[in-house]
Amino acid sequence: MSPLSAASMVRRDKLVGYLLAVALFAAALGLRIVVGDGLPDGFPFLTFFPAVLVTAFLGGLGPGILCATLSTLAAWYFFIPPFNSFGLSHTTIVALAFFVAIMVVDIVIIDQMTRALEKLKREQAVTASLLDRQKTLFAELQHRVANNLAFVASLLSLQSRKLAHNREAVAAMDEARLRLETMSRIHRRLYDPERLDAPLGSFIQDICDDLVRSGGSKARCRVDVVDAALPPERIITLSLIVVEAITNSLKHALRDREDGLITVKLGRDGDNYALAVSDDGPGLPDGFDPSASKSLGMRILQGFARTLGGQLEFRTDNGLTTRVVFPQQA
Repeated sequence: MSPLSAASMVRRDKLVGYLLAVALFAAALGLRIVVGDGLPDGFPFLTFFPAVLVTAFLGGLGPGILCATLSTLAAWYFFIPPFNSFGLSHTTIVALAFFVAIMVVDIVIIDQMTRALEKLKREQAVTASLLDRQKTLFAELQHRVANNLAFVASLLSLQSRKLAHNREAVAAMDEARLRLETMSRIHRRLYDPERLDAPLGSFIQDICDDLVRSGGSKARCRVDVVDAALPPERIITLSLIVVEAITNSLKHALRDREDGLITVKLGRDGDNYALAVSDDGPGLPDGFDPSASKSLGMRILQGFARTLGGQLEFRTDNGLTTRVVFPQQA
């Protein structure tokens, strides 16, 4: 138990505080009598100082004043000449005034300090309670958002069954459903309380592995990510770029292969970050200009790159590399 906790317990019971004052005064008086012969003249209050200070700290203002009063009377009667009397002289008045002044200042300072510490402790408890409540509400909100995304994806799946006669419409519905399901999984992972301190590389690795498994591919994912301090909204956008690039690789470059390698790298490029998602497929067809493509996947990648304030580019070198360079600060 901390000293402040002990003081709080004593202060809540006034009787205990006053009994403590009497007990500490008696102990100080007994100690002063025992060591009296070994002390030179002029130390009448020596053992009473700590007794008053401890009483004021543990018991509060009232018990501190009681201990100080009893100590003053005992020192005056027993240890200030003329002994065993309440006689007054100029020296006695000065000594008593000095002790009383010091005790008053110390008791007031200790009492105010203890009250301030107790108030701070109560405010910290309230703050901790509000923080826990905020975390709970935030987690519930994120859980509901992820559930809503999954629910909309289910609605799209049901709606696509009514459009079985229209392959293009079914394909569009399925593509939208898969994207919503992916966003829901990303959202759950990102705001999972048990994974709040997980490194970004682990988060990206899970996304890559999840996409490969859900696509039924045997491709391997290799992730190399620097320790980037990014806010959640930028991590979501970055993750969606990774999802779109990996999905394109699985759909086109690695579709008919038994194996394959997908590499995701995030590193620093001067004052920017550089994200590169590569595969070991055949690369882009001759004459194909991704920037001029009107496919939904390309438009989505370009939109996400703009959201990060970055530039999107494609390179063909032993496969396709989708690269986005964006500033470290939004």
